[in-house]
Amino acid sequence: MSETVAKTVSMQFPDGSKREYDAAMTGAELAESISKSLAKKAVAYAVDGVVRDLSDPLQHPGTIEILTREDPRALELIRHDCAHVLAEAVQELFPGTQVTIGPVIENGFYYDFAKNEPFTPDDLPVIEKKMREIIARNKPFTKEIWSREKARKIFAEKGETYKVELVDAIPDSQDLKIYAQGDWYDLCRGPHMASTGQIGNSFKLMKVAGAYWRGDSNNPMLSRIYGTAFTNDADLQSYLHMLEEAEKRDHRRLGREMDLFHFQEEGPGVVFWHPKGWRMFQSLVSYMRRRLDSHGYSEVNAPQVLDKSLWETSGHWGWYRDNMFKVTVAGDETDDERVFALKPMNCPGHVQIFKHGLKSYRDLPVKLAEFGNVHRYEPSGALHGLMRVRGFTQDDAHIFCTDEQMEAECLRINDLILTTYADFGFQGITVKLSTRPDKRVGSDELWDRAEEVMSKVLKTIEEQSGGTIKTAINPGEGAFYGPKFEYVLRDAIGRDWQCGTTQVDFNLPERFGAFYIDSTSEKKQPVMIHRAICGSMERFLGILIENYAGHMPLWFAPVQVVVATITSEADEYGKQVAKELKAAGLQVITDFRNEKINYKVREHSLQKVPVILVCGMREAEERSVNMRRLGSQNQTSLSLDEAIRQLAEEATPPDLLRPAAE
Repeated sequence: MSETVAKTVSMQFPDGSKREYDAAMTGAELAESISKSLAKKAVAYAVDGVVRDLSDPLQHPGTIEILTREDPRALELIRHDCAHVLAEAVQELFPGTQVTIGPVIENGFYYDFAKNEPFTPDDLPVIEKKMREIIARNKPFTKEIWSREKARKIFAEKGETYKVELVDAIPDSQDLKIYAQGDWYDLCRGPHMASTGQIGNSFKLMKVAGAYWRGDSNNPMLSRIYGTAFTNDADLQSYLHMLEEAEKRDHRRLGREMDLFHFQEEGPGVVFWHPKGWRMFQSLVSYMRRRLDSHGYSEVNAPQVLDKSLWETSGHWGWYRDNMFKVTVAGDETDDERVFALKPMNCPGHVQIFKHGLKSYRDLPVKLAEFGNVHRYEPSGALHGLMRVRGFTQDDAHIFCTDEQMEAECLRINDLILTTYADFGFQGITVKLSTRPDKRVGSDELWDRAEEVMSKVLKTIEEQSGGTIKTAINPGEGAFYGPKFEYVLRDAIGRDWQCGTTQVDFNLPERFGAFYIDSTSEKKQPVMIHRAICGSMERFLGILIENYAGHMPLWFAPVQVVVATITSEADEYGKQVAKELKAAGLQVITDFRNEKINYKVREHSLQKVPVILVCGMREAEERSVNMRRLGSQNQTSLSLDEAIRQLAEEATPPDLLRPAAE
């Protein structure tokens, strides 16, 4: 029953001022009381950070903000409302189509439809036109609370069987909200803006795809339409331009052009590395190996296949076994049948290595690193080149230390991660601290200590960077076994990639009974810190390829120099040039084919070779070369000795140019 006794609530504004309002006053009425212009621009309001419909009454005291379309939080509302308009447009154009769900996602939204014939790309302009008509009608979004019986009856009468299923899935403790725009309505938790007209016209439908209902391949296939929407046309065009750039940089296409790797049906989600791609992979491993050595890590290698019992102890079997590759080995006269699994993670194996042999507090920290091959079963629809695979290599490490060493180790890890990203040319880094979730292991005292240390580390990171490293806190987003840092890097076209992690773990040392002997000769559980820099080496390479659009820095290029001759008479000199370049440590190939030099230059440029050295008879006589850089039309004539000196210096990995003690 609604409240009938009038009461007031105290609302605080962002500037700190407070005012008393009738608790029944709506957000729209409050905006109107401030100014007519604000009321006209308002799309929603927020109390204590929670966004609400303008039609909602205040009800409770709190800090209030009136949101306009320009507020960053309004973008999610624009996209959410756009999804509803998309669904209405589809049902106007294609009667009999059922609507299912239409959430906001990163950079846009989608809606899934049950339709006899799936949508085609040709349908999108027609649907988009209808959406603009609906937006122009400027119908208000209105909210009603329905009973479950009413919702089931009405949706069933409309033939919306998926909506009936969704109604049944909503807990009785939650209100069942229906949002309408004119005569069209949908089941939705909200919130929405005041009217369809506030969406604007800065949106675009992007593509169609198939999707199983609830993501289950046993359920019917639905037809999905993806779209995007922005506050203004400039932002929309900027995003579309970024997508064009991303398509040009797609590592799958560049992987083919540069002859780096391929995938095939017989091995879904696993990489077939070609010679040049594998050389690049090994360059990354060699670089990381040097960095680990300089930071006091010991490289180990744990088994690929381990008995189910170990995964039961670690907890992975209980919550991750559906994503593990498993094999049952038949028993014989000496052994019973056993179930094994390919490791999806390296951490349990590293705990076993730490436990092997008694450890003293004087031995800590123990830093174990592995380039571990792991396997995880990903749905086939989720696989995406190097970015999402089923078999990959983790640059995994685990630090076993005392509680007192935790802060220093987190700072050392941070230094290692940030300098690694800088060596690969990434500057826009954000470090996020994720704190305790509701469901977790470990005492509050342990969490208090870990979060205190990691908060202090986060502050130090920000201060030491002079503001160049952004920091943020994600409340409640930590792992169940401990708080974590996430390292997010921004690429050349403005996309964010979460790569590195630092995670404190209270769970595995306890589960496996890991301990060390402290200064009082007592057993004590170590702090375990998980640490990854690249995360997945394959994915990191995919990010690098796209970041550089295949134009890798010379020190990391799989082929650094091509020696191409103009005439066969210069081939002997070309061989000598290649020999001396190789002696200087450069990766060199030769091109002595009977083709025009412009053809050779174009072909090797498409394969993203950084440097082409052209040799003719004049160069042979002068012991010189004509240097052409990838992406430049300029040619530079250099003596061979000077060219070798320049290229050898440029091809030196950046970590080797720093002082030995990092």
